[in-house]
Amino acid sequence: MSRRFYEKDGNLDYLNGRTVAIIGYGSQGHAHALNLRDSGVDVVVGLYEGSKSRAKAEAAGLKVLTTAEAAKAADVVMILVADHIQGDLYRQDIAPHLTPGKTLMFAHGFNIHFKQIAAPPGVDVSMVAPKAPGHRVRELYTEGVGVPALVAVHQNATGEALERALAYALALGCLKAGVIETTFREETESDLFGEQAVLCGGVSELIRAGFETLVEAGYAPEIAYFECLHELKLIVDLIQEGGLSYMRYSVSDTAEYGDYTRGPRVVNEQTRAEMRKILAEIQAGDFARQWIEENKTGRKKFLADREAARHQPIEEVGRELRGMMTFLKKRKEAGVPQGAE
Repeated sequence: MSRRFYEKDGNLDYLNGRTVAIIGYGSQGHAHALNLRDSGVDVVVGLYEGSKSRAKAEAAGLKVLTTAEAAKAADVVMILVADHIQGDLYRQDIAPHLTPGKTLMFAHGFNIHFKQIAAPPGVDVSMVAPKAPGHRVRELYTEGVGVPALVAVHQNATGEALERALAYALALGCLKAGVIETTFREETESDLFGEQAVLCGGVSELIRAGFETLVEAGYAPEIAYFECLHELKLIVDLIQEGGLSYMRYSVSDTAEYGDYTRGPRVVNEQTRAEMRKILAEIQAGDFARQWIEENKTGRKKFLADREAARHQPIEEVGRELRGMMTFLKKRKEAGVPQGAE
């Protein structure tokens, strides 16, 4: 079983007298910068020249530098920009300033595991990966609790890489909820698989297939939307609160019986075989190579897929129905959008 760490295992002394540079001020970046600052850590934010996020960070009372200036000034550099831009950013602005004894940190292992970034030998390389969107990391910190996280050490040059990572996790608020030890490989491959086969790819296609099945059979699109998309949150909340058993306990016996007898017909052996294939592609680096190449060649397929998805019938119906739900608008406006800055 993986080791687990809590508040008693973290010591902010490992960050005393050290400056932490948060590279990026998007979803995760703003939460990390503000939480660490409020925990008494010396924080600077590194952004590219002309970044739209500069005004937001400065309005929050944070010191903003260019990425290169921040990397030079800091003892700890946490990279929180999008995966596909980390490699070039690292080589241009960060690597020249990574002197021995510094710490290079990540919230996702993609670029280290797939060798897009290679740190010099005298530098600690570690990861603290909160298991929640950035706005939730910030929200729960302000409420005096935290979100769980993963911690990993890839390179322990100083002999204190884990202690320093746990100090960071303490300042971020994650040790209140618990931090689980992992490796860069395990975090990266399991995260990609979860996104592709279940959380994003799997769920999106399951929702869309259910919606289209009902509509093709003559049911009203609005009814199909409510049954296959809108009510999903109710089920996911129950699962998150108490697992699959609690969800099944909470729904009707009719729904529970349908779960046991029909669910395996939808997610069947063919589905599981495809999941194993997807995992194998991730493990072999095929997906990483494809995604890196997609970004190097202008993201044409990615952008075309994104545009096509926006105009799917379920999205058209959803935009109209969500316009009736003022409570959703308020929550969306309160959230922090995902960003690569």
